[in-house]
Amino acid sequence: MTDATMPITVSIVEDDQETRESLAALLNSSRTLRCLKTYSTAEEALRRIPEQKPDVLLLDINLPGMSGIDCVAELKTRVPQLPILMITTYEDRDMIFRSLRAGASGYLLKKTSRAKLIEAVEEVHAGGAPMSMQIARKVVSHFHEICEPASDVEKLTSREREILALLARGSLYKEISESLGITIGTVQTHIKHIYEKLHVQSRSKAAAKFFGRE
Repeated sequence: MTDATMPITVSIVEDDQETRESLAALLNSSRTLRCLKTYSTAEEALRRIPEQKPDVLLLDINLPGMSGIDCVAELKTRVPQLPILMITTYEDRDMIFRSLRAGASGYLLKKTSRAKLIEAVEEVHAGGAPMSMQIARKVVSHFHEICEPASDVEKLTSREREILALLARGSLYKEISESLGITIGTVQTHIKHIYEKLHVQSRSKAAAKFFGRE
């Protein structure tokens, strides 16, 4: 067998014996994967995995003793190149992001189909970041929530921001005109547009927006 056709070696950390044996059997039923070793605790995995160097690690979160998330963080200091794929029942957003922050490369639910699980192991070994559909949706939803819309001030043109800065600092229309080399009429037009974009009707309200107080 050439290197190009060597199976991907996978180790498993799972405390439930039935699940552990089922995962091992699934991996060994694939032509592209081979179960290298299984462990029931994170502590045992930490002792052996740095020596055995599997290509991929399947890791449960809810383990006796050290949690799977803490195990990820520790393994990443010892075997930083190891792709770790969480496989768990937890769909909790906090668990997902704690796992990813600790260094996990992907996150699968245990109800994932056998075919999808095999594909996910191959994908993470190839450099991907596989996630169950429900998990991917939660990740996308999270980033939609934290991406705040641009502030009203950011919607202004560069010239309008220049004028707003001068306006907020108390400059008169004539002073703004002289400072920027434009006519008073042009200044007034810009200020009209500024007020419309900021949804204000006065200099004081525009200044408050500029200084971030509203």
